[in-house]
Amino acid sequence: MEIKCIAIDDEPLALQQIESYIAKTANLKLTASFDNAIDARNTLQNQEVDLLFVDINMPDMNGVELVQSLTNPPKVIFTTAHREFALDAFALDAADYLLKPLSYGTFVKCVDKIKKRYFMKTHVDMLSSTEDGTNENGTEEELTASSDCLYIKSEYRIIRINYDQIKYIESQREYVCIYQVNAKPIMSLMTIKKMEEHLPTNLFMRVHRSFIVNLNHVQIIERNRIVFDKNVYIPISNQYKDAFNDFLDKRFLE
Repeated sequence: MEIKCIAIDDEPLALQQIESYIAKTANLKLTASFDNAIDARNTLQNQEVDLLFVDINMPDMNGVELVQSLTNPPKVIFTTAHREFALDAFALDAADYLLKPLSYGTFVKCVDKIKKRYFMKTHVDMLSSTEDGTNENGTEEELTASSDCLYIKSEYRIIRINYDQIKYIESQREYVCIYQVNAKPIMSLMTIKKMEEHLPTNLFMRVHRSFIVNLNHVQIIERNRIVFDKNVYIPISNQYKDAFNDFLDKRFLE
């Protein structure tokens, strides 16, 4: 098994490091390297490559723009010194991303994971449900729900979240952000529609195209907004107002 690679980085030392790591890693073959995305794109349009190591922050055309411009991109591992670019990487169905400065141990661990996931014949049957939760078309994370909790994949981890710990869920384009009680929010590559389909309707209600709330945590409603605290106001849109008012009417004491 030979995995053909291209490396792209506008920093000479960083590019040399990736080149040396590829050279001493089994099954990887460096077919070309570039210090800019534009020249790399011209080659990628005409050359078949299996794996692309590309820096995100580059002049003229950055790594994200490069991958977006390719009709049929290879598997991509983004390299970056900026952790905040991780969401951009996963939105493009990147195989992984590596934070600079890179150690060889981190590099080879990432590559071994990518090999097993995408390139080993013994794992072909697993491609419809890979470790990062995307299916063979590279869509969404997996979600499994039970009577009292859900299991969700986020950043290569499987996380259990009890329903009573969820305050509300917000759609953020291709992602959902799950806000919890006394815990950090969890982000996952998934549509809010898919999330809504898996949640129990007796506990959760969609009140806006971008929000699902846990009804047990609704304490204050004012001016068509649900108030979770002094800084969080969830709007109740006209589309969902009747269903929410019906929920209130059944519990309202006169």
